[in-house]
Amino acid sequence: MILLFIVSFRSTASSTVRPRRDFDAMQRRRKQAAKLFRKGKSQVDVARELEVSRQSVSRWYAEWSHGGTAALSGAGRAGRRPELDAAQLRRVARELERGPLAHGYPTELWTLRRVAEVIEQTTGVAYHPGHVWRLLHKMGWSRQRPARRAIERDDEAIERWVRQDWPRVKKAPDDGTPGSGSKTSRGSASSPR
Repeated sequence: MILLFIVSFRSTASSTVRPRRDFDAMQRRRKQAAKLFRKGKSQVDVARELEVSRQSVSRWYAEWSHGGTAALSGAGRAGRRPELDAAQLRRVARELERGPLAHGYPTELWTLRRVAEVIEQTTGVAYHPGHVWRLLHKMGWSRQRPARRAIERDDEAIERWVRQDWPRVKKAPDDGTPGSGSKTSRGSASSPR
């Protein structure tokens, strides 16, 4: 069974992949800032020396003033924790492999909205359709688009027309010599012979 879903991606001119955060380096930088604060360095000097924004140094200074170096320890992972665990992802994959028709949809086409509905029915976790594609990518699914074909398409009639009518309709050169629309081409009627 071919599983299909349609996604519209927005492309931006500056679509670059951000590097992953180096949490250890960030921790070292905050601890270095604490050392500099203890030495009496100004926030501007700390920002310049550590090559970070003044806003970050101001925030660090406020935290350091209230809780010392311990207050500048790392916050841990960035972003929300994943809402679906591995077992739930496997259940979702099994449901999606059953196909859209098995879930009461009128066509064999997965859309992001349909996938979001199946995820919510299967796990109880609601995902916005705009974020479902990330989950599908994580699961190893790729974007597919169905070939657009007319419902009334008759492949035999098309093949017959290509065999019988196309050679008759196809335009042939007038005198058998190769033609060209370019004045610089030797085959052109307008070029000097």
